[in-house]
Amino acid sequence: MEFSNWTTAQEFIFSAFPCSWGDSVICFIPLLFIYAFIIVGNLVIITVVQLNAHLHTPMYFFISALSFLEIWYTTATIPKMLSSLLSEQRSITLNGCVLQMYFFHSTGISEVCLLTAMAFDRYLAICSPLHYPTIMTSRLCAQLTLGCCVCGFLTPLPEIAWISTLPFCGSNRLEHIFCDFLPVLRLACTDTHTIVMIQVVDIVHAVEIITAVMLIFMSYVGIVAVILRIRSAEGRRKAFSTCVSHLTVFLLFFGSVALMYLRFSATYSLFWDTAIALAFAVLSPFFNPIIYSLRNKEIKEAIKKHIGQAGVLIVKSRNLP
Repeated sequence: MEFSNWTTAQEFIFSAFPCSWGDSVICFIPLLFIYAFIIVGNLVIITVVQLNAHLHTPMYFFISALSFLEIWYTTATIPKMLSSLLSEQRSITLNGCVLQMYFFHSTGISEVCLLTAMAFDRYLAICSPLHYPTIMTSRLCAQLTLGCCVCGFLTPLPEIAWISTLPFCGSNRLEHIFCDFLPVLRLACTDTHTIVMIQVVDIVHAVEIITAVMLIFMSYVGIVAVILRIRSAEGRRKAFSTCVSHLTVFLLFFGSVALMYLRFSATYSLFWDTAIALAFAVLSPFFNPIIYSLRNKEIKEAIKKHIGQAGVLIVKSRNLP
């Protein structure tokens, strides 16, 4: 497969995908399955939470909001990956690349903020159970979620606006599977200013990640301190079980994100760059519906109830004359 080496039409060529058609199809099939599962799984969670009145609580409100963001987070990159795997040219325009970076990072940062808000919710529920219903009202939940989205969609704007003004006069081979800040910046006409701005981008990402991690860590320090004071083993188990799903999603998502964006001057091979990118852009969203449904008794029971009701309706419709 031949690629042009210089940008003439302001477009980039993804060069991290397999070159052979057979390898591309082998990658395409599981990626398509994963994307379909992410969309269906998160839609099921949103629908189940909306249809069951006993799930209209702050925790499930945040879970359904996270599911909604996950759909758009993955839609920002995976459909283009799928089309690139089946395409010979595998190109994306500069404007398309900028838009992909913006929506990928804005939804990702919104998720980071929402996971932080969910940690605060668990902290209040366990550490201040008597005041929890009066503090964590539906209005506050909506305000926190809206604030997370506003923060997420505003934070990457300066970086995106700056990148959109850069000249790209070198190779147009983008060594990644989707548009991201550092791979794109490496293709800009390099000068001292660009190198300094790459370092600034690294620092901005580090501050965002470390701030969220510290807030979540402090919430869980308070939670663990309270749980350890509970006398009965059953009480400790029940209290901690409400946090397990959130903690698992947090570790899975932030672990891979930290590897990618807290590297500073460290460089990885193309293989490891791609593997880490797949971990937080594809695998983490894939596991989230599983974690929030299979490890959550209330959501599992609600899903079983609706499947049973659907089965009864299908049988009745078949028995009609």
